[in-house]
Amino acid sequence: MLGSMLEEFQRMNKRQFFYQVLSFGMIVSSALMIWKGLMVVTGSESPIVVVLSGSMEPAFHRGDLLFLTNPTDEPVRVGEIVVFKIEGRDIPIVHRVLKVHERENGTTKFLTKGDNNRVDDRGLYAPGQLWLTPKDVVGRAKGFLPYVGMVTIMMNEYPKLKYAVLACLGLYVLIHRE
Repeated sequence: MLGSMLEEFQRMNKRQFFYQVLSFGMIVSSALMIWKGLMVVTGSESPIVVVLSGSMEPAFHRGDLLFLTNPTDEPVRVGEIVVFKIEGRDIPIVHRVLKVHERENGTTKFLTKGDNNRVDDRGLYAPGQLWLTPKDVVGRAKGFLPYVGMVTIMMNEYPKLKYAVLACLGLYVLIHRE
């Protein structure tokens, strides 16, 4: 199989090769435009996230793909599932809002907890931080696809698999003539 792919690649002239490279570039740029469009429509910096742990079971399992929105005009409510980022951490956390404090001056603070955790998230927050604010929220869960995100988890846990899949896809796009 690999031998026939290499033979086909060698038979390609420069024009065909550049056409394939251009097609690959169009696919990548289209994906980026769709992602940016979703960011604008949903108001979230990350409109799709993968649940990385079992802390939200039974609501969400490891590998579930969540669809997020982030309406800034709607207040955060108890029971909502939010995705938030903590200062100093790269990976967002998916947990449920446990308590909300609304002050008369209009500021809102809230506390979160994973459904499968025994205690609230204060131990996860940045040192000295006891509550989250709306600026910490990446988005609010509006829907999900079960276990679709396992592909992402596998590729992060096994980086060689990620590079092998990307290499195969790149070769396929470059060699495939249609």
